[in-house]
Amino acid sequence: MPAKSFFEFFCPVKIVSGRKALSNLPYELTQLGAKKPLIVTDKGVVGANLLSKVVSAMNDANMAIGAVFEDTPVDSSDKVCNQVAALYKSAGCDAFVALGGGSTIDTAKCANLVVSEKTDDLLKFQGVDRIKAALKPLIVIPTTAGTGSEVTNVAVVYNVDAKVKMAFMSGKLCPNVAILDPQMTLTLPPKMTAATGMDALTHAIEAVFGLQRNPVSDAFAFAAIKLIKKNLIEAVKNGANEEARMGMADGALLAGIAFSNSMVAMVHALAHAAGGTAHVPHGVANSILLPYGMEYNIEKAADQLASVAPLLSSDDLTGLDAKARAKKAVEAVRTMTATLNQLCGLPIKLSQAGVKESQLELIAKVAINDGALTYNPEEVTKKEALEVLKKAF
Repeated sequence: MPAKSFFEFFCPVKIVSGRKALSNLPYELTQLGAKKPLIVTDKGVVGANLLSKVVSAMNDANMAIGAVFEDTPVDSSDKVCNQVAALYKSAGCDAFVALGGGSTIDTAKCANLVVSEKTDDLLKFQGVDRIKAALKPLIVIPTTAGTGSEVTNVAVVYNVDAKVKMAFMSGKLCPNVAILDPQMTLTLPPKMTAATGMDALTHAIEAVFGLQRNPVSDAFAFAAIKLIKKNLIEAVKNGANEEARMGMADGALLAGIAFSNSMVAMVHALAHAAGGTAHVPHGVANSILLPYGMEYNIEKAADQLASVAPLLSSDDLTGLDAKARAKKAVEAVRTMTATLNQLCGLPIKLSQAGVKESQLELIAKVAINDGALTYNPEEVTKKEALEVLKKAF
């Protein structure tokens, strides 16, 4: 693929990363003019005593918390976003703090949209650049290292009445600040650490071979791949290793910046469909499908896949042509997922993730209508998607 003669790159998020970064929260709120934030989180985060760390940081600075919403579900919905928005207004809050994983962050983004647009109907804002109002301040403190939502311009929530997932994309959805502190991911279980880490790796690799890649997104993606390769296995083996946790947090953030500018491709299209059809967790689906998606694109994207081989493979690549190097990159991903499977039971086949063979046809049908396929180097028909799914089954 030829180099881009024109591209855009956008990331307005301030990044505060490192040990004790959480202590910066009151300062960052003050800089945004906020005095009474609403904290959006979930029961798992509360149970892991992570909310208490945020409360302590606020108390240390004598700063008030307007309210706390603790009931974010695993897959959030428009109804939940409306509940959060109602709490924000009734408590007289002036900013959002999202403490959690992708669902919590997306809930805070969409509740912010509800408040700022003075609406209770999110459906009419789905799509690209439909948001006109200026949004309230939003600070994100991720408790997983995977989605990259702390630096993206995207949010996805389920519409209960229409029974569809609504996707929103707008520069206005980008948080004002992302705070990465390794203490916030230390309690993440091994299997979830592995799944979210592979989600981040998928973001980075698809950012490299997708059609909308550019030199700036490449730089972030390469840095992300390097960090994830170095730290993911160790973070799964030893969750208390702060250095590995910090490396994964930074890697996921860098991958988020990369893919929110370059977009993702067929792996995500298939993973979205597997999630919607067979309820496969997103990180698990990406982890299973990543090597198959890379393999499928070798003909058209050999140079791009070859460029990540030195970051992933410990083999001697001297003298190998682009296709051979690309295949080494695929092998390296398979080696990584096999290791994760042995360490924590992360599935390496769709059948191991609860998918039934009878569901593959529908997954393929749904996948070919996914917008992510727009950026895939190779054309993908329903028949070809089904063939890839069968290999991954």
